[in-house]
Amino acid sequence: MTSDSACTHLDQIGEVAASADGCENCLRIGSEWVHLRMCLICGHAGCCNSSPNRHASEHATKAGHPLITSIEPGEDWIYRYVDEALMRPGNSPT
Repeated sequence: MTSDSACTHLDQIGEVAASADGCENCLRIGSEWVHLRMCLICGHAGCCNSSPNRHASEHATKAGHPLITSIEPGEDWIYRYVDEALMRPGNSPT
């Protein structure tokens, strides 16, 4: 699903860096991941929904942080959990 409306959460984006060189939760429990995502609010590095533990989504739900980005090479997008919208930098929905 995409949204044509402007995201009202973009003002929450901080100057963040990934919290780990992998999914921080998977690294802690010795699990594996498929792709990495980073919370744009706090920098939490978590695994994608194709990974067994879905730590990025878990973080978004528990922390209430609605925006993530991929930290995979060559990927450049923002995902808004609140309305399940994918955006490209510059705030335009895809």
